[in-house]
Amino acid sequence: MKKKIVMILFIALMTAVMAACGNNSAKNENEAKSGKGEEGLKIAIVTSPSGVDDASFNEDNYKGILSFIDKHPTATVKAVREESGDPAASVQAVADIVADYDVIVTPGFQFAGVSSIAVENPDKIFIINDSEPAPVGDQTEFDNVYAMNFAEQESGFFAGMAAALETKTNKVAVVNGVAYPSNVNYQFGFESGVNYVNKVYGKKVEMVELSGYAGTDVTGANVGGNYAGSFADEATGKVIGNALIKQGVDIMFVAAGGTGNGVFTAVKEAKGDIKVVGVDVDQFDEGANGSENIVLTSAVKFMAMNIEKVLNSVADGSFKGGNVVLYADTDSTGFIKEEGRHQLSEDALSKMNEAYKLVQEGKIVPASNFNGHTPEKFPGL
Repeated sequence: MKKKIVMILFIALMTAVMAACGNNSAKNENEAKSGKGEEGLKIAIVTSPSGVDDASFNEDNYKGILSFIDKHPTATVKAVREESGDPAASVQAVADIVADYDVIVTPGFQFAGVSSIAVENPDKIFIINDSEPAPVGDQTEFDNVYAMNFAEQESGFFAGMAAALETKTNKVAVVNGVAYPSNVNYQFGFESGVNYVNKVYGKKVEMVELSGYAGTDVTGANVGGNYAGSFADEATGKVIGNALIKQGVDIMFVAAGGTGNGVFTAVKEAKGDIKVVGVDVDQFDEGANGSENIVLTSAVKFMAMNIEKVLNSVADGSFKGGNVVLYADTDSTGFIKEEGRHQLSEDALSKMNEAYKLVQEGKIVPASNFNGHTPEKFPGL
């Protein structure tokens, strides 16, 4: 009888131990999948030379991380600035730190090559913004890489509409940094928006391009426009801004990262009613100029919101890699229309809101770098 009781107790004990081991194993598996563990996610963001305080593209990505950390206090972030902007150097900057972090966020086309690092580090998660990952052999999607692109041409379209509807000189322009696909998308979208207003509302707005500043995209094609050749050259931005103002331009769409700060300075120092349309994020605060403000509105990609969503999926273990393009139908692209954050007239705001619905429904499809449409001919024009 005693032997039976001892045996029953032994079996119960072993069952409890095995259950505990099973639970720990499941816990460890979930933690490995999420990358969180007990210490919280270790996140790094590697950026272009303009850094996470560029009041534009990089900063909005960073804000998404900070918003995540605000809700997950055990998570941490390290910001790394890659000084050259060269794609090879950018990828190397990620390789140099990959061992120390669970998640690495890389905003910018120059980081496409991190896919090779992802293959070598399957336990790390990579978030690319503004590019698809470069192929590794025949592989174009990766389980540990979430690559998000935004339809910048949609946001650029509304920048063009705003400029064309509000210009008093009938001369507008777009200023860009480097002719990466996302920047060309902004340019082509802007031109599409101006052409749309000219056709639909009978205006005759001219888009001004300066000699010597045409962009060349990643295929080697000349895309025109006003390209500074850098996202971190305020001096050249100011030169371009002043030259456009001299030619009579009174509204500029500035899609140039840190270079755009120079354009803002040129506009703030200019005489007359000159305005800019901000890019990527709400730049109304950057437009303050004494008691005035030079920002008409901003063409935005809601990046912070989407970065935070992906980090949440990492934290809760539901992360899935993939290459996605985010459009107006998910409220991921658009323009700033909140009261007190823009200077659009009621008429312009009404016309732009009408067009926004058509873009969401796919009835207006602005031209982009590679969608087969041109700013002179696209669905909805």
